[in-house]
Amino acid sequence: MAGCHGQTLYHQGTAAQFLGRKLAVTWQTGEGAVMAARLGVPVVSDFRPADMAAGGKGAPLVPFLDYVLYRDPHIGRIAQNIGGIANLTAIPAHAKPGQVIAFDTGPGNMVMDAVTEQLFGQRYDRGGRIAVAGSVLDHVVAQLMRAPFFRQKPPKTAGREEFGREYVRRFLSLCRGASKADVVATATALTARSITDALRRFVIRKQNRYQEMIVSGGGAKNPTLMAMLRNEIAPMGIALRFSDEFGVPTEAKEAVAFAVLAYETWHRRASNVPSATGAKRAAILGKISYA
Repeated sequence: MAGCHGQTLYHQGTAAQFLGRKLAVTWQTGEGAVMAARLGVPVVSDFRPADMAAGGKGAPLVPFLDYVLYRDPHIGRIAQNIGGIANLTAIPAHAKPGQVIAFDTGPGNMVMDAVTEQLFGQRYDRGGRIAVAGSVLDHVVAQLMRAPFFRQKPPKTAGREEFGREYVRRFLSLCRGASKADVVATATALTARSITDALRRFVIRKQNRYQEMIVSGGGAKNPTLMAMLRNEIAPMGIALRFSDEFGVPTEAKEAVAFAVLAYETWHRRASNVPSATGAKRAAILGKISYA
């Protein structure tokens, strides 16, 4: 049996008007029947619609793995994934599933990668070498952090619709006149500060119940970003760790997550986290295609 989330082409978890009706939609590539035929095993795919049918946003889905891996009777943990989009799962000590908070915090690598490609012709800032040579344009970060998305209460999700091509165009216009390295440094700082802003607004609030942040995703490989993030969370009393320490390679967390979700689906068990997605009930995710 295999699990495949596919590549998200479009995701709109909140219903919006379209031709006189309010619709929430999601679209992933990856046809389960074709994969099952080629692999010769059953395939579980298309995980989001079941949660949306239960009233949820269809995302985030990785918090189920975070809860399974990181819950601890004594330590509160924040699982922070930094892929194209950054998302967190906050798991208080001795948490029950309903106490888990999870949502997208904003851009992860998406803006950093886009400006690095446009300005330097490189797919990403390898090792954070460009950003570390630049200076952060604090006024630009402050202006961008006023966007409604960052003030919106969870549950919430983000994608290229929020932080894609048009957003990058505006970002570059705000940085006009700065050096190329400064622009990449500013994009890197935006990711770090949007994460910590989300912590202060929606997770920690009056009392900090969390002692560790466990980072995964491609952003974990960027030392400059990790240094910025470590400096941001240190005053909160939160230590920075990596998912590798828990047996999950930083670059493979989502693959592990959807393998676990597929396993739960195969055994007819729910694996969404309603407190994270906003669903009215637990739901068995995905569609099974038999070989």
